[in-house]
Amino acid sequence: MKKQFYILFFFFGMVIVPQVNYAQNDDLGNNEDEFQELFYEALKQKGIENYDRSAEALLKCIEIDDSKPVLYFELGKNYVKLKNFGDAEDALKKAVKLEPDNEWFLDELYGFYVSQNNFEKAIKTLKQLVIYHPDYKEDLASLYIKNKKYNEALELLDELDKTLGISMARDIMRNQVYEATGRKSDQIKNLEARVENNPDRESNYLALIFRYSENNEQEKAFEIAKELLKINPNSQLVHLALYKFYLDDNDAEKAINSMKIVVKSPEIKPEAKLKVLSDFVSFVGENPQFESDLVEATTIASEQQNEKTLIELGQYYIAKGDKAKALEYYEAALNKDKNNFEVLRNTLLLYIDLKQFDVAAKRSANALDNYPSQPILYLINGVSLNALNKSKLAIVILELGLDYIIDAPKMETDFYNQLSKAYTQLNNTAKAKAFSDKAKQLQSPN
Repeated sequence: MKKQFYILFFFFGMVIVPQVNYAQNDDLGNNEDEFQELFYEALKQKGIENYDRSAEALLKCIEIDDSKPVLYFELGKNYVKLKNFGDAEDALKKAVKLEPDNEWFLDELYGFYVSQNNFEKAIKTLKQLVIYHPDYKEDLASLYIKNKKYNEALELLDELDKTLGISMARDIMRNQVYEATGRKSDQIKNLEARVENNPDRESNYLALIFRYSENNEQEKAFEIAKELLKINPNSQLVHLALYKFYLDDNDAEKAINSMKIVVKSPEIKPEAKLKVLSDFVSFVGENPQFESDLVEATTIASEQQNEKTLIELGQYYIAKGDKAKALEYYEAALNKDKNNFEVLRNTLLLYIDLKQFDVAAKRSANALDNYPSQPILYLINGVSLNALNKSKLAIVILELGLDYIIDAPKMETDFYNQLSKAYTQLNNTAKAKAFSDKAKQLQSPN
């Protein structure tokens, strides 16, 4: 938006300012008229994506007056669209040379170099840009990392943390450097300094606990967790670490207490709670006297589940490959909100995956009453009916569903394959082949 404003301001400036001199010099006035018309034509052609014509108009503008940096700026952008990258670089560099403190010119040249994976030149340009706009320093740190200039990246991240405070985005970059260089000791020193400098900030302790644990320094991690609990007795997240340390330390009473805090906490994600419960299941397997505590914790976790939590748990089990368990949570989520189409679709697809075709057929048929224009429901119903050898009904449903497909070749292919299967089951080989051919045609790259 600001770039467009700049261009319009420049353009209208050309329209208004030269009029003072029209009476003095007719030739100059004619040149100004032609210049303005050409510039307007360049913008118009660019707006309708005729980048070659836009470039031609800009080159004619440059023939009249080659001192206007915006001409090279716009020309460079056109050349990028035309994939004429050599001329694009030359034009953008010319714009920057004529107006070296223009943020938009520098930003465009920087973006161009990044798109070309030319990180050396991108860094050089960005160093110019940060002089005028320090906000670009995080971009510069990111480029240092991409160009494997790790020391420069850490130095800049330290500077930004000192002036702006710690941020998650910069911590991600910092961790990329530590991961790439294997400098885990530097990473831990940085976190130790944070704890020392900001002893009231919980996130610093949690990050240090995680890194100690990752580095197999369990005793240090345990000590930091206990230190955090002293400073902040109401911390819930610390118990994600403490429960495990207590289990390893054979302190069942404290482990159970931490586990219950975790499963009750609204701050802790469902998958983390599941991990805690899973660990405790293993513990109870060897220590059955604590089974009642496990039952209590599981009951707490189940009672507090809202629809979002149930969906997240379903997604978690799908990722783990346990579709049967995922289906339980999706069905529970659907009971809480019957109008959530995404959950309905995922539930029906799980019925298909688990070969529960009777249920899939009945529920997808019921769903079509509420969503008669959703092709996926026709497909699910057709697949189920084919699996139940109800081929004639499958054909009717699938042909109805085809009418609702819009720009979805993959789904259309699935419909044709199911129709081919239905006709094959009816021994109608001609129609089966016709639909099979249609499916292959859609799959063909040509």
